[in-house]
Amino acid sequence: MTPAVEQAKKAGIAFQLHEYPHDAAAPSYGWEAAEKLGVAAEQVFKTLVVALDGKALAVGIVPVNRQLGLKQIAKAAGAKKAAMATPEEIERATGYVLGGVSPLGQKKRLLTVVDDSAQTQATLYVSAGRRGLEMVLAPSDLIALTGGRLAAIAV
Repeated sequence: MTPAVEQAKKAGIAFQLHEYPHDAAAPSYGWEAAEKLGVAAEQVFKTLVVALDGKALAVGIVPVNRQLGLKQIAKAAGAKKAAMATPEEIERATGYVLGGVSPLGQKKRLLTVVDDSAQTQATLYVSAGRRGLEMVLAPSDLIALTGGRLAAIAV
């Protein structure tokens, strides 16, 4: 059980887990999840970590078929600029390895912004804390459990 699954269980939210065989050669973890689970890419969301103004880290959650807009997340977070965090910063702050970073159960609670397209989906697929394991939950539960906010951050 991952910290993400533990957090969801402790919160008592409705969720499902879906496991698939992860291919280490897959060029994109999010696209791999969508393809192997047979789910529309706009329903599978990736968890990305950015450094705001070169200091604080924040999380952006966007559909796998779109990119995280760095200007958009900076604005949503009240910062001047955002840059992708390094793998070391990501693993240290979240406790997860790249490709398995879940928005739930992170070591440090980071400012979280969810792309507003999440509102158009009944459920979202997000990493459950390891490669090859996805969690399905309601967008409102994701926002509540992460303390996140909605904003147009995908481009």
